[in-house]
Amino acid sequence: MNLLEQLKSMTTVVADTGDIESIAQYQPRDTTTNPSLLLKAAQMSQYANLLDEAIAYADSQGGPADGKIQVCMDKLAVNFGKEILKIVPGRVSTEVDARLSFDTEATIGKALHIIELYEAEGIARDRILIKIASTWEGIRAAEKLEKQGIHCNLTLLFSFPQAVACAHAGVTLISPFVGRIHDWYLKDRGVKSIEPTEDPGVHSVQRIYNYFKKYGFKTEVMGASFRNTGEIVELAGCDLLTISPELLGDLQKADGKLERKLSPEAAKKQDIPETSIDEKSFRWMLNEDAMATEKLAEGIRKFAADIVKLEQYVAKRMKQAVGV
Repeated sequence: MNLLEQLKSMTTVVADTGDIESIAQYQPRDTTTNPSLLLKAAQMSQYANLLDEAIAYADSQGGPADGKIQVCMDKLAVNFGKEILKIVPGRVSTEVDARLSFDTEATIGKALHIIELYEAEGIARDRILIKIASTWEGIRAAEKLEKQGIHCNLTLLFSFPQAVACAHAGVTLISPFVGRIHDWYLKDRGVKSIEPTEDPGVHSVQRIYNYFKKYGFKTEVMGASFRNTGEIVELAGCDLLTISPELLGDLQKADGKLERKLSPEAAKKQDIPETSIDEKSFRWMLNEDAMATEKLAEGIRKFAADIVKLEQYVAKRMKQAVGV
């Protein structure tokens, strides 16, 4: 078996893309999307019908132009999710507007609207993960949503206190970002490469995984944002790993024996102190971690910027189609 086949035997593989053709090629169980991926996919000719349908839906709802754009944006995300769910047997992650990252109630409102749109298409909420930034406010929103049977994927997660707060909140899944942590340390150390076995992003996910399994938290750990296959290999056995089509292709082409690096049994044997988290300790611990503080803020800004780009593209297409 190639490395991808071996990885699938111990870890749930998730495709990190909005490209439906790539998803069909690599046959992951789940798929994650974000505004950056949707922007790229929405501009592909083969998916023009999904945008056209979202535009027609938004226009049928009436209201001012700005409102129609927001309606179209939400419907476009759901349209892509619906098509993806025709291919994958599991779940799709659909992201809440990053500009709501510090507004608990607005995040909840947007999440409920997304779920309503999916359910109107006959898609059950247990096949959807609402993707929310791992701010204190985002975690609180996820906690309330989970109590309503709406499962959440907490993204832009760069630190241990973010992870522990999510676990205490009963979040379904977290997405610690390996590659962006890697990027920060490359710059901070002034080096061009870091070996996967020494990678701080890899170590972060290992620490979180082992802590969750040690103390019996049900929150799933999904390593994300990889820069190379070496990072993926070091996290073999993690609950889930979300991987770009390019790296899925590299794993599919690679042979050799893949060793399982993470397991619940090994985690339970480790001597790991228990950590308690409240709002004050969360904010302080995050503040003391320069990398996590910077990457969380940067990640929110970048996702927000991509939402604006997607809005601009949608607005242009809407004007061409319906004159809005």
